[in-house]
Amino acid sequence: MRRFALGMMTSAALMAGLASQVQASSKDYSKSTKTDLVTKIMGNKSYQVYSSLRLEEVTKKVKTKTKEKKKYTVKKKVAVKKKSKKGKTKYKTVKQVKYKWVTKTAYKNVKKKWKFGKKLTVSADFRYAHVQSKSYKVKDGKRYYYIYVNGRPVGYVNEKAFALSKANVVSQVSLVNNQYDSVGFNAEDAINYVTDQHGSLVDNDSVEISCKSAKLNISDTGYVSSRKAGTAVLTFKYGKAKATSKLTVRGDAKEGISSAGVTPVKTDLPKIETWSARDRASSHKHWATKSARDRASSHKYWATNMSGNAKGADIETIFYHPAVLSAPGSSNLEAKVSSAVQGIDFYDNDLVTSNLDLGQADNWEARGHMVYYNMRKVKEYNWQLIPSKMLSFNTWLSYIKNIKVSPYMKLGHGQSVGSTKKYVYVLANWNRSNNWSNSQELIRVKKSTMEIDKIWTFKVWNGSAKYPRIFLNADVIDDNTLLALFHNAYKHRYEYWKISRSGDSFKAKEVGATGSDLISNSAEVQGFVWNSAYDVYYIAFNDYLFKIGAGLDGKTDAGKLLNYYKFDTGRREFEGLSSYGPELYLNLNHPTETLKVNHITK
Repeated sequence: MRRFALGMMTSAALMAGLASQVQASSKDYSKSTKTDLVTKIMGNKSYQVYSSLRLEEVTKKVKTKTKEKKKYTVKKKVAVKKKSKKGKTKYKTVKQVKYKWVTKTAYKNVKKKWKFGKKLTVSADFRYAHVQSKSYKVKDGKRYYYIYVNGRPVGYVNEKAFALSKANVVSQVSLVNNQYDSVGFNAEDAINYVTDQHGSLVDNDSVEISCKSAKLNISDTGYVSSRKAGTAVLTFKYGKAKATSKLTVRGDAKEGISSAGVTPVKTDLPKIETWSARDRASSHKHWATKSARDRASSHKYWATNMSGNAKGADIETIFYHPAVLSAPGSSNLEAKVSSAVQGIDFYDNDLVTSNLDLGQADNWEARGHMVYYNMRKVKEYNWQLIPSKMLSFNTWLSYIKNIKVSPYMKLGHGQSVGSTKKYVYVLANWNRSNNWSNSQELIRVKKSTMEIDKIWTFKVWNGSAKYPRIFLNADVIDDNTLLALFHNAYKHRYEYWKISRSGDSFKAKEVGATGSDLISNSAEVQGFVWNSAYDVYYIAFNDYLFKIGAGLDGKTDAGKLLNYYKFDTGRREFEGLSSYGPELYLNLNHPTETLKVNHITK
């Protein structure tokens, strides 16, 4: 019931709030008030960002007029009343005290005065960045927070630059009718962000969520069942922050039922095995010792193809990712933007990545951040330095303007990522689901803001719920079409499915199958993509890349193995594939880099 109690918050947040109140009541604000490291959400208003803010004692030269008594003798003859015998008036000299105004110059301590440092930029430049803070100062009753932007310490900004007491949620959620879905839809998935009165990100568990509906209910743990059709209004509230979302469970219970009737194409593959996770762990230690300064040149790896050609293809670095995009000490997952990329996608010069902290991709309800890069502005080696101060501020700022970091969001295991001109799509499935009959969640993110704007669920069954198809890898063809990969381990084959959306409804059709497990020791797929220029699929494992005919436009035979390539990457596993036009890209971690694949069409 924790998420539905008004005013509830984590104990850490409560203690931090009490500490802030105690400190805020102090009269001396010359020192920073420290808080927990929190994520700040930038608002729509723009304020100046300063390099520093300090309280100084000002000494001022002041001229003052004072009245002083100065005694001085005035020799003045004063007549004596008595006259002398000769008839003359007698005089005597008397002293007379006079006063005059004198101007005296004095030095006087006036008062303490706040002084801003250099004007760096305006807060609007950080609208889509990952902003954090752990201290503030109070000037004239207003808080000025010291902020970190994408991991780099920057300066002070008025808290009015943040989104204060705001709730941003998905306006529409459309769920497939699925009587065999044992879990339902997690209402927290619809949250982009909720902030407190100071613009700090609120943990989703502290948000009160209610459901108003004649037919649908929300469980004590925050899930809405999709077992029967209906509509509901979800209300999200924290303090003064409030927003609503319309949720619909579609009416057609047969939606998504299809048939897996394609005859798989046989292959003559030898027994192919790849290395284990234990081998990979030892290799990570080597790459962990490499600092950002060491990566000043491209990596290049060659591959042996299935004909035995030792130079059948190669991959070469085109971009080194930032080492991290969050401040040191970002311990919780909402605050930390990891460099561990699980999936990538290119559309023209736009690169989008799914970033999950190490080990999180295997978790149910796995969450992380998506990062957008404008590759037109990329210098392949410099961007890895973004969290540091090794770049000049102006150079750093020019890079920040070409990066957008999403709110903390559901990503699944992060490898089913695709994009179009305006949107990014994530098929957020759990890679340990063991092919259950539950619905699959498709999330759409607007590139302009990197915030979720629509969520659907769909299902694909081969005849009935007894034979579901859960897709752990998928590629987006356009705003209405997905191509998805399913490994039928029982029948030792890979199936290729085309999933089409019309409005809010989905249809699925099997469009090909390969009669092989490809890798014999049950290694997980690390990337899947369709190359439109050559009408082929690419399927990545740890260090293997398989080229399969797609047969979608008649250029190739659907499901036919055309080639495979074994790359010697020093046991650095592939993490995501992408294709745009004729080009093919893949990602490696430790360090995180995107590489272009060459010569693979030969």
